Amino acid sequence: MTDVKNEFNFLVIEDNPGDFVLIEEFLSEQIKIYSLEHARNFQEAKNILSKDDNTFDIILLDLSLPDKTGLPLIQEIVKLSLNTPIIILTGYADASFGIKSLSLGISDYLLKDDLTSAALYKSIVYSLERKNVALALEESEKQYSELFHLSPQPMYVIELWSLRFLDVNEAFLKHYGYTREELSEMDIRDIRPAEEIPALEVGLLSDSMEHKNNSLGIYKHLKKNGEIIQVDIQSNFINYKGKNAKVTIATDVTERLNYIKAIEAQNEKLREISWIQSHIIRAPLARILGLVQIFKDLKQDNEEKEQMLQYLLLSANELDEVIMNITDLSGTAIMQ
Repeated sequence: MTDVKNEFNFLVIEDNPGDFVLIEEFLSEQIKIYSLEHARNFQEAKNILSKDDNTFDIILLDLSLPDKTGLPLIQEIVKLSLNTPIIILTGYADASFGIKSLSLGISDYLLKDDLTSAALYKSIVYSLERKNVALALEESEKQYSELFHLSPQPMYVIELWSLRFLDVNEAFLKHYGYTREELSEMDIRDIRPAEEIPALEVGLLSDSMEHKNNSLGIYKHLKKNGEIIQVDIQSNFINYKGKNAKVTIATDVTERLNYIKAIEAQNEKLREISWIQSHIIRAPLARILGLVQIFKDLKQDNEEKEQMLQYLLLSANELDEVIMNITDLSGTAIMQ
């Protein structure tokens, strides 16, 4: 609960002078600083509430006024109140009427015969708290709307049971190519490849049953032009205009994944080059080193020396060919 106010501004709409005095006494017992304005009928209340400087914290309303009573009185005061909490004080115990009045925007419904200073103060504090919560929720919804529609990343909201699109942002429309009217007749299955739909439905059902806060993963989506893209999905469950729903950010990672695949292909070529360097080159190199040692140990025999020179030339040519192949592979890997 938020901190209780130190100063209150009340409007009491009450035609009975005795009841007004009693309300004033109850307020003075619980609240040190307050201002009180009194309207004795509906017309006086209307004149007061129509002023531009209307800044009441609470309206205390009697349901039986000389010029208006019951539901018509409630409806008029609610329209004039500018969301100021209204507490009804009445001498008539009617549970069904009390429930109906609450559905019309009344904050609380108290019987005068049961009224105490503590009960009235509690109702005032709770009514103000409910108003603060409502304002906070309204601000939260406004911030959500701004974040949703101004996000540079595609975002959408789907209803859990039907999987239909409830809302999409401008980034989604631009990236996927659909119009808002087209999406209003579509559901999430319409932007997924057919082979992935069974897994999609099972996954969403599992999320709902386990009450997960979010789901992460990379999935395939279809643009309007038929292009398949890879998207990184981040979702959260929300209540969207009274419906169980999921809000999702869909980040297109197609180019990133293609780049990673290209890097992996390049690395594979580099691994091949490394294998060639460590295995194939060693064979002719070992032969050359061996022939050099043998050549040193040979006696002056021109025929044997000629044969050794041929072996050296052959191994050198092999080594030269391997080096050229390595150069070609390296160039291809770098170009990619």
